Amino acid sequence: MRHRSGLLAAALALALGGAALATGPAAQASPAATTGASQERGQPTPLAPELEKERERQARELYGDGAQRPVEERRTSLITLGDSEISGEGVGTYEPGTDGPDNWCHRSPDAAVHRTGIPVQETFNVACSGANSENIRIGGTPQYADELVQSDSLAVTARNTRLKQVVLVAGANDDLQFGPVMTDCVTRWFLRKGACQPVYEPGWQQRVDGLVPKVERTVTDLKSVMRDAGYADGDYQLVVMSYPSPIGPDIEDNPDFPGKLPGGCTGYTSDSGWGRNTAVPAFEKGVRAAAENTGADYLDASRLFHGHEVCMEDAWARGLYVELSNPFPPDENSVRQSFHPNARGHAAFASCLTQMYETARNGSVREASCADPSGRGEPRLYQLAWDDAFVPLRSSGTGECLAPDGGSTRDGTAVRGQECAPGERAQTWWYDEDTRALRTGLTHDRCLDVPEGRAEPGTELVLWNCSAETQQRFLRQDGTFRPVAAPDLCLTLDTTGAPTRLTPCTDSPNQHFT
Repeated sequence: MRHRSGLLAAALALALGGAALATGPAAQASPAATTGASQERGQPTPLAPELEKERERQARELYGDGAQRPVEERRTSLITLGDSEISGEGVGTYEPGTDGPDNWCHRSPDAAVHRTGIPVQETFNVACSGANSENIRIGGTPQYADELVQSDSLAVTARNTRLKQVVLVAGANDDLQFGPVMTDCVTRWFLRKGACQPVYEPGWQQRVDGLVPKVERTVTDLKSVMRDAGYADGDYQLVVMSYPSPIGPDIEDNPDFPGKLPGGCTGYTSDSGWGRNTAVPAFEKGVRAAAENTGADYLDASRLFHGHEVCMEDAWARGLYVELSNPFPPDENSVRQSFHPNARGHAAFASCLTQMYETARNGSVREASCADPSGRGEPRLYQLAWDDAFVPLRSSGTGECLAPDGGSTRDGTAVRGQECAPGERAQTWWYDEDTRALRTGLTHDRCLDVPEGRAEPGTELVLWNCSAETQQRFLRQDGTFRPVAAPDLCLTLDTTGAPTRLTPCTDSPNQHFT
């Protein structure tokens, strides 16, 4: 049975220093997916003998015999490759043979690939918790003795079925070591050793820079595998997806906030803010660069869990969790499910991947973002990555940029002028054309708000949980922003450092934002 742990069990498990995304024991090197490298559509390159046996075994399961079929006679399919973020780690139900003790891939029958609306006949999940690029690439090493290198699994499946979408979610377990960092941050909170941000922030960008070429090589290998299987690049969609942030600093705004320990959102609130506002965005930019440099389609999921983080309403990620059925004392495998997408999170992934596939079929997008601005559990796809949607709002009068006080996004935070700083995430905003809301770049779950709907001269504006209510709806007109309830009033920055307030529209430079 699986149970929420108490403080002692959690502290013991985390104090051991185990990584939530630990890799498995080493296995033999891959026999290599192919014996050649065809660059054009044509007949598949023969597989290595060991993989040909695996292909025959899979074909018998699919069709009743081991023959390799012509493309037009194959069943259509999807496949996901990568690590715990997409394998199903954190859902709580796992396929036989992937829930220990000798294999901890934690593949879930509720993982995203099995829940999309893409019309195919078969779905394959070969992602594995703890995987790094060497467990995916051609000639790499499998994580466990009963596993194939993931590119080898792709080579087999590509010859037995007609793949429509190939999804890669990878990079967290290379230089970034995201799981061990999360584990250390939580451990430090339990042991009252101080926040982990000062420890990891100085070298974080260097870690991101180190993982980018590894993700690029992985994508290039997957494309080679598909070409060697007889596919042209346009025969399928290759999607590289970034990672959402599972934690955030606004947990106490949840009216049903259970407390950090009962809710599993253990850790310093400042670290949660750093993770959401800095660490994950930097990681996202690295993954985006890898996709762009290799010609893969890119799905930015970095903001997908905003408003759905651990301890928030309708959480899409599992918080700190200790598996007490494992041998005592707890080890890294006891806590590995922590801070991973739950079943609702995978439903969100599935929705995004479905929309990505449908949009790509129309030839209208190679790069998109997915999020749930409504907060109703209805992810939507937007063209381009979020980096291009959120922009600074600079006052033509003071020369300052709008920003929430102290970089906070708690309900009621004042919004005022601040010296503009290039790349400052807190100074960026997204004007949502659908809802007419101004959403802060720190989290699209917080909107500029007229407190209590008092749209009258002198009212100072704040951030508040986005609700699509009238008090959060603004008209954008000739560089000004006006409450829909009082279009004769304009957002105004009167003086340097002043709070943003409503004043009668006069066409003053202090009311214009560019």
